[in-house]
Amino acid sequence: MTPMTDFTLEFHSEAPLTDQVEAELVDEATTRIEALRAGHKDIIDASIAVNEVTGDQTPHRYEVRIVVYMRPNNVVAREKHENVEGALKQALSAIERQVREYRAKLREQSR
Repeated sequence: MTPMTDFTLEFHSEAPLTDQVEAELVDEATTRIEALRAGHKDIIDASIAVNEVTGDQTPHRYEVRIVVYMRPNNVVAREKHENVEGALKQALSAIERQVREYRAKLREQSR
């Protein structure tokens, strides 16, 4: 698949990640969001924020927030998991579902 050059994925992490883990997360997110963009012009950019929400009650818990900037409205997913990879995969699955549902709703409204 050829990446679309007009797409930017911003990645920000407050959690301590190695460069390799961060690169793997960005690669997975880019691949899945670009697949979601294939054949469509509604997704402009995306942003991912990773936070460690570790506390006394939640040891080693991560939250991933993904915003997909699309026309006419943006889509947001936020997921928590005990590892950052799991949180990202869950958030990406939620984004994919929400974008598909949103597109279906727009198609129905235009009929």
